[in-house]
Amino acid sequence: MKIFFLFTFSTFFWSPFEQAAASVHYDKILTHSRIRARDQGQNVCALQQVMGTKKKYFSTCRNWYQGAICGKKATVLYECCPGYMKMDGMRGCPAVAPIDHVYGTLGIVGATSTQHYSDISKLRGELEGRGSFTFFAPSSEAWEQLNSEIHRNLIDNVNIELYSALHHHMVNKRMLTKDLKNGMTLVSMYNDQKLLINHYPNGVVTVNCARVIYGNQIATNGVVHVIDRVLTAVGNTIQDFIEVEDDLSSLRAAAITSDVLDILGKPGHYTLFAPTNEAFERLPRGLLERIMGDKVASEALVKFHILNTLQCSEAITGGAAYETLEGNTVEVGCDGESLTVNGVKMVKRKDIVTSNGVIHLIDEVLIPDSAKQVTELGGAQQTTFTDLMIQLGLASSLRPEGQYTLLVPLNGAFSDDTLRMDQRRLKTILQNHIINVKVGLNELYNGQELETIGGKLLRVFLYRTAVCIENSCMVRGSKEGRNGFIHILRQIINPAEKTLHEMLRNDKRFSVFLSLVKAADLDDVLSQPGKWTLFVPTNDAFKGLTDDDKDILIRDKNALRNILLYHLTQGVFIGSGFEPGVTNILKTIQGGKLYLKTVNDTLLINELKSRESDLMATNGVIHVIDKLLYPADLPVGNDQLLTILKKLIKYIQIKFVRGSAFKEIPLTFYKINIIESNVQPIIRKEDPSITQLTKLIEGEPEFKIVREGETITKVIHGEPIIKTYTKIIDGRPVEVTEKKVTEERIIQGPEIKYTRITAGGSDNEEKLKKLLEDEAPVRKEQPTRRTQGGTARRRTRLAYP
Repeated sequence: MKIFFLFTFSTFFWSPFEQAAASVHYDKILTHSRIRARDQGQNVCALQQVMGTKKKYFSTCRNWYQGAICGKKATVLYECCPGYMKMDGMRGCPAVAPIDHVYGTLGIVGATSTQHYSDISKLRGELEGRGSFTFFAPSSEAWEQLNSEIHRNLIDNVNIELYSALHHHMVNKRMLTKDLKNGMTLVSMYNDQKLLINHYPNGVVTVNCARVIYGNQIATNGVVHVIDRVLTAVGNTIQDFIEVEDDLSSLRAAAITSDVLDILGKPGHYTLFAPTNEAFERLPRGLLERIMGDKVASEALVKFHILNTLQCSEAITGGAAYETLEGNTVEVGCDGESLTVNGVKMVKRKDIVTSNGVIHLIDEVLIPDSAKQVTELGGAQQTTFTDLMIQLGLASSLRPEGQYTLLVPLNGAFSDDTLRMDQRRLKTILQNHIINVKVGLNELYNGQELETIGGKLLRVFLYRTAVCIENSCMVRGSKEGRNGFIHILRQIINPAEKTLHEMLRNDKRFSVFLSLVKAADLDDVLSQPGKWTLFVPTNDAFKGLTDDDKDILIRDKNALRNILLYHLTQGVFIGSGFEPGVTNILKTIQGGKLYLKTVNDTLLINELKSRESDLMATNGVIHVIDKLLYPADLPVGNDQLLTILKKLIKYIQIKFVRGSAFKEIPLTFYKINIIESNVQPIIRKEDPSITQLTKLIEGEPEFKIVREGETITKVIHGEPIIKTYTKIIDGRPVEVTEKKVTEERIIQGPEIKYTRITAGGSDNEEKLKKLLEDEAPVRKEQPTRRTQGGTARRRTRLAYP
């Protein structure tokens, strides 16, 4: 009858607690352990034991499937879940463990040393008596691991020291694991000493950094949780500990200098990775002096060692990133019994518990990026660039108080030929990777121009999964230092020097393609400012093309333009800017579609390999191919043309529809901006308060003549944009009115040349008049004309955006 009563009472008493705990980490992990062991019978839990130790864990999914804890192999054990027990001849753990008072429960859970010490210290009567207690009971192994001197002192004075120590493990109310909230502070039954509770997502529950290894053993007058170490009294703050610990004098000085020490004296739940004096002595003297002389850097250094969460060593069963007070993260992990920080074993002593957190002593100083100079941010994969900067004197030229952005190629981007270059040329290359302002990754935008310390302008291109600077795209690893940013690039940057047309003209490989471009009157498109991507076939693509074939192509200008403009798209598309393995569809100027993707760092266009990609021009980019491209859905209606195209294009079947004609593609797909300005000096009374020049126009005006026979057959005017601003001429304010008109033109006849007038006035009128007189006999285009209202308007050079 007694056994039945105990079984019924235990089941009734435990079930509601178990149900309420379903949403708590410890109980969730315990539930998973039950599921993993369901084949072993009812109420069996699966645990992992670290090989070579007695450490056992109810494991997370990650540790379970890795078969390891803290990088050490773990074996699987099957035991009765807390609160259950085996019965002879029966499978699993079908019986509920007997319920007893707290003293008797200590024996049930195997905490026999704690039970014995409770007996000899006269605590037994209290543990058997009336009340509702929580006893965090050290295991027998925990007493064996206690410092021998402390252990001896407790045994020598059982009535006071041992009794008080055991009381320090007790709370005067029942607290199940579901009640032990992360960050909670409990008051023990000894002098109201604090017990710091942490309940971690991996299911680990700690009290003053001692891990609960067997929880929720219900007693008639409370509950027992078995822990893996003996608790000692906690009274001091982290600040108090630093101020009295001789081995932390360097850290103390840094914390005082940076005004961080006081933070560690306030209530909270901090973790401090405290570098010892020896760790500070290992730092280069110049580096330490620079950081300590810069309050911002020294504050960042100290805060980088502090977490705003309490991380006990026993709760760390794998690597995880934690945010520091400095704002960046550190990776805290474990390797067997050792704690690691950023993958390095550096913890000399762990789990020094204070009233507002825990301290781990480390033998290295952690230096955050925010305390480093921009030249110190490079990692192991960027040493070639940083070493060259030092050798060529560029590193020393970057001032600590300056603002810079380094665009750093990976080591593999520097070929042997590059490294053998003349030092002056090499220095120029490196200067093209240094920006004289501080630009973060989230400040970059498409079309942005960055000026290097060498005076070059670098363009920024943003794609769905990539950010590119000219021909080189970024890889992960951007960092911000004390005086700048560093961005990691795949390739050395090659700033554009020539237009697309100039690049074709200067490379003999493209002579045939260029001759066809000229025949199709497309020279201007590739010469003027713009943003284009051009897929250029080499001369090899035209093998087998006779002079007669070429003449036939040239005579059919519509066909020729359709073919050539299928190689041109609006926008600048860098090969490495495409997401690998994903097809990207680009609409060409001809109207058809190109299908691009990168496979193994090779750009494919309609499945044809690009032989050389990312040749940068001032108005776009070239990708070299060795086949002529042709839209698969575009039919040919001419037998002669079909024969010619079949000679050149063998990778697709060209459609033939007799009588079909190519559409006309007028040269209106790019716009011409006409800037018209009327500059009239306005003399005003001098005002000494006007000291800022709002716009400066430099350069002498140029004049050219429109010759006889040059005609414009159609002009489409856009809406004018009128701007008024003030400039200073000879110390006097002058009001300037500028009108900008957008025109789209269809041009016939010989090439028309325009000029840019950058300033107005009578001197320019005289130059234009003289030029017209000297150029006779020609038909003189009206240099000015009247607009509505009678104001003069001058035509400037055509500007192509």
